[in-house]
Amino acid sequence: MDGTTSAFVPHGRHLIAGEWVAADTTFRSEPAHGEAHDFGVGTPALVDAAVKAAEDAFWTYGYTDVETRAKFLETIADEIDARGEAITLIGTQETGLPEARLQGERGRTVGQLRLFASHIRAGDCLDRRQDEALPDRAPLPRPDIKLMQRPIGPVAVFGASNFPLAFSTAGGDTASALAAGCPVVVKGHSAHPGTGEIVAEAIKAAIEICGLPGGVFSLVQGGKRDVGTALVQHPLIKAVGFTGSLGGGRALFDLCAQRPEPIPFFGELGSVNPMFVLPAAAKARGAEIGKGWAGSLTMGAGQFCTNPGIAVIGTGPEGDAFVSAASEALKDAPAQVMLTEGIAAAYRDGKDRFDERNTVKPVFTTEQEGRNARPNLYETDAAAYLQDHALGEEVFGPLGLVIRVSGPEQMVDLAKGFEGQLTATLHMDEADTDAAHVLMPVLERKAGRVLANGFPTGVEVSDAMVHGGPYPASTNFGATSVGTMAIRRFQRPVSYQNLPDALMPAGWK
Repeated sequence: MDGTTSAFVPHGRHLIAGEWVAADTTFRSEPAHGEAHDFGVGTPALVDAAVKAAEDAFWTYGYTDVETRAKFLETIADEIDARGEAITLIGTQETGLPEARLQGERGRTVGQLRLFASHIRAGDCLDRRQDEALPDRAPLPRPDIKLMQRPIGPVAVFGASNFPLAFSTAGGDTASALAAGCPVVVKGHSAHPGTGEIVAEAIKAAIEICGLPGGVFSLVQGGKRDVGTALVQHPLIKAVGFTGSLGGGRALFDLCAQRPEPIPFFGELGSVNPMFVLPAAAKARGAEIGKGWAGSLTMGAGQFCTNPGIAVIGTGPEGDAFVSAASEALKDAPAQVMLTEGIAAAYRDGKDRFDERNTVKPVFTTEQEGRNARPNLYETDAAAYLQDHALGEEVFGPLGLVIRVSGPEQMVDLAKGFEGQLTATLHMDEADTDAAHVLMPVLERKAGRVLANGFPTGVEVSDAMVHGGPYPASTNFGATSVGTMAIRRFQRPVSYQNLPDALMPAGWK
């Protein structure tokens, strides 16, 4: 396509080292509406070709200066924007997400590409350090030692089901790896293969405009588990970025650890993102918070990794007002199309898990129809929750659980029982400060981001953002998959002792 028309008909091929490659077998997309298309099924052989091309490209791309990489990122953003209408059209067809959501997600995607370009231009991600020589130091002289961050090599990225743009083909993992100087091989998600293809076309165009080797980026579509296994176990892959389910992510993590050369697996897996409503806030505005929680819970059919699935609030009338307001707001929420039939089925299974337990009380429940989802709300107490691990497992969709507690002291005990989370939220007024102080050491140990008086479903792409947390929220608690610090995942520090400046990598000066 020429980038000026909204019409886009996928050709269904893989992008390998700058060439569109057909496959022997195909799978058919399952759009929420619109026409289905055929796409080539990935194979280990295609993975091998893509990874070898990435390794070849690394000897050029990994040693480019930051200006070359910054222009590349900006050109990808320009090429995605040039295809904006077509991306929105096929993205809404494949996922059922509304146009405004796809347009906003495209803005986020190109915004982070441009942010990363500005960040690497400034040179901060190189972390340049120098200990100058001390030839007269006694008893031994000190050599000149320089340090800077260097790219690690080819990176594998798995596209996410719930973010067809921001966490997929040209999303945060791909953008940060390319910013670091690492070629990327993407395993496209079968939920939105057409969207992945058109974004890959934008990246291919940017590669050609910038005169870079084709192996800098490849896209392998579809395929069974053997394709993912071949990708993470390929000896030339040096790191993996993943956003997806706990089960799938843990299996890939284990494969990475079992390799002859273990590699880091940066997986963002799952979170229930607990929200604590402290007493003064509950008394002053409990109903308002409950209504706001319902809106956050149902945003995007609850298909956000930061969806606040659990609310913790006291017993008594203030807590009752919170639950009542949340329930009333959920009753007005319409059915929403889920991303795939499989995700809709998993949501139904999650609801069934709650319905089968006598330790939870249904507050507001609905019947699910096919690929559509409607919200559900349940209630339990702290003792029951701490005795039943399954209540803390993520239900991907608009299902909420209220945990009633006797007071702030029991909130602390409950917080200690939570697994690792992407976020934890405090709703508090000034009178709650002492109680919040007691909770804070627990929450910052449990979560990668702690919020006050808000809802976690918006993740700002910025320098200070952390999108990660202790396991099972992510597999590497020292990293983030959102924000400029994400680039550091695909770099490693190298020291240069007594090396003349003429031999230092580009970017040292």
